[in-house]
Amino acid sequence: MITFVLASASPSRLRILQQAGVDPLVRHPQVDEDALQAALPTGTPHVRVVEELARAKAEDVLEREGGSLAAEARAAGADTLIVVGCDSMLLVDGRLEGKPHTYERAMARWKKMRGRHGVLITGHSLMVADLTGDDPLVVTNRGTDTSDTTVHFGAPSDADLDVYLRTGEPLECAGAFTIESLGGWFIDRIDGDPSSVIGLSLPLLRRLLEDAGLHAHELWRPGLRT
Repeated sequence: MITFVLASASPSRLRILQQAGVDPLVRHPQVDEDALQAALPTGTPHVRVVEELARAKAEDVLEREGGSLAAEARAAGADTLIVVGCDSMLLVDGRLEGKPHTYERAMARWKKMRGRHGVLITGHSLMVADLTGDDPLVVTNRGTDTSDTTVHFGAPSDADLDVYLRTGEPLECAGAFTIESLGGWFIDRIDGDPSSVIGLSLPLLRRLLEDAGLHAHELWRPGLRT
């Protein structure tokens, strides 16, 4: 039996997993993303930046809460613990854009990217721990990878953008947009994996599981596996 932990505070990522049959434990990583990016060597490839952020989030949750998570998993009858960290950034004009945090930054970004396209890079870091031994936590597999999806933006008016951004919906989203809620009005199309644009790529997660010798259905809630 597997206990699956989502190392993310994103409600969208949680919703994707729940709709895909998974009821994860949720733990919020405490990672200074700006400081981590600043510490990376100049010229670090864009995909590596996203991978490092995803890995840092998974590692942070394991380091801070691994003992309690292992105890909770064993109490539930699990012999395997999986922690997944996630990160997404939008690549526009050769520059990675993360969460804007403020109305002003989000407006500036939208004015630059409307009517154009960008590449959303989504990274996942999966860590598998064996709970069958005497040690509190033994990590037996680590895997990190990314997927990319091209997002074609519409050209919303300043008035539409003003109202959209004042809702606060996209301020904590990579690239200052969403596709599954109000932001869907302003996305013309995407080329690639739609789940990755929302924040968690199911195909990428499936591949990481397979690399670790696991299968997607092993994460599904019990009623779906009978």
